[in-house]
Amino acid sequence: MYITQALKRNVQLFPNKTSTAYLDRSFTWKESLERISKIAYSIRKFDVSEGDRVAILAHNSDRYFEFLYSVSWAGAVFVPINTRLAPPEIEFWINDSESKLLFVDKNFAEIVINLKKENKISSVKNIVYLSDDTCPDNMINYEDLITSETIEDALRGYDDLAGLFYTGGTTGRSKGVMLSHTNMVVDALNCALMGNMNENAKWLHAAPMFHIADCAGLFGISQVGGSHYFIPGFIPKLFFEAVNKFKITETILVPTMVNMAVNDPEISDYDLSSLKKIMYGASPMPEPVIVKAMEILPNCTFYHAYGQTECAPLLTCSGPETHVFEGPLAYKFKSCGKAVAGVELKIADENGKEVPRGEVGEIYARGPNIMLGYWRQKELTEKAIVNGWMKTGDGAKMDESGYVFIVDRVKDMIISGGENIYSTEVENTIYQLKNVLECAVIGIPDEKWGEAVHAIIRLKENTSIDENEVMEHCHKNIAGFKCPKSVSFREDPMPVSGAGKILKTELRKPFWKDSDKQVN
Repeated sequence: MYITQALKRNVQLFPNKTSTAYLDRSFTWKESLERISKIAYSIRKFDVSEGDRVAILAHNSDRYFEFLYSVSWAGAVFVPINTRLAPPEIEFWINDSESKLLFVDKNFAEIVINLKKENKISSVKNIVYLSDDTCPDNMINYEDLITSETIEDALRGYDDLAGLFYTGGTTGRSKGVMLSHTNMVVDALNCALMGNMNENAKWLHAAPMFHIADCAGLFGISQVGGSHYFIPGFIPKLFFEAVNKFKITETILVPTMVNMAVNDPEISDYDLSSLKKIMYGASPMPEPVIVKAMEILPNCTFYHAYGQTECAPLLTCSGPETHVFEGPLAYKFKSCGKAVAGVELKIADENGKEVPRGEVGEIYARGPNIMLGYWRQKELTEKAIVNGWMKTGDGAKMDESGYVFIVDRVKDMIISGGENIYSTEVENTIYQLKNVLECAVIGIPDEKWGEAVHAIIRLKENTSIDENEVMEHCHKNIAGFKCPKSVSFREDPMPVSGAGKILKTELRKPFWKDSDKQVN
């Protein structure tokens, strides 16, 4: 199995069909493959060898699509960088991956220029500029990669490393999730299968392309020979315009995006009747939102997908048959569905022993989609994968029919607007403030984002600090979406366990007292 295989099939079967369309650019599958082989040639000319890492920091576009396939064609490893990171985090991802080549668009060029000027990303030897405006000095214009020379597919595949997808770390540092070609192709085939994708699909990349979920959709659509359309990022108006203009048939969104779309007053101004499928995941979907979405988009079917980066990412799916309000499957959309093909799941206790149906435990997963491990973090890998089973860190129960219901998180993680936020990382940032004695960061209910980051702080005696100072400090050091949306102060010591660990379950109770589970 190898990622680029789908390109060759599509050129054989659908050479003149649209592969990508963005702005005034449109390419067929035949044209795309030719461009990709030329870009891959240029990548190798930049002293990128097989297995070397190539990073990208950019918003969605057709060139992001070409990047992923060109890097694979060249035999290298792609490293998508979260566009919402702060400069120190971007620096860490690039340096930890030792990326030799970096692709960047105009939105992040200045950050990269400053990092390079300060010699903070020394592994990067060349920078490719993706945007159409004037290329900055010391960068290479993207279209200049399209030379007359091509290169044969490197044919790296199977257990060869394909991509490094970084995720937040409970120890305060990000972890590079190593996904192989097999991991990603198996997941793409699963996406195509569970989403009923076919060659007539018109997929809109509205969710960020650095995210594994959209990436999985990208490879899934390519596997069946569908067509890719792009908007730079999710803005309801842009989304409506794209669906209306290109007659988009399917997409993937996080629940926050669905919420923003169905509550936007302009939604009725556009013809969205072509939209037949919306996949959603990354965080739980509030029931009122999915109900409203089904009312406003009656021609659209909905698929609830659950997974994690370490699983490439798909583990379960709940399709349109469960998005009903009567009959034997009524309200099953509250679950995250059943295990997808090729994935084995169990709900287990702390010793890895499966618990009876209906009892709460941790989700364990096994299959060809499970990551190779964490990049250069053997100890963490051995803790995460035990006897071939990936410990997801998510607490859940499984009913007699195999439907999985998430009830809590074993890992200390907050999900806000579909983004994973590890509280320890935020706490480590707050602890840099010299007046802070104790700090605990938790997720609290939020109508818009599902959960909001809340910091609880105990100060050192005879010192003071206010909420604004805490927030300003965080915004300087970590990505905005990780920063606390609110701060509270307490004088009493934090509640702790016998081992001295702060009991966040106790701290969360006042905020979640009216909810039957500890996630929103």
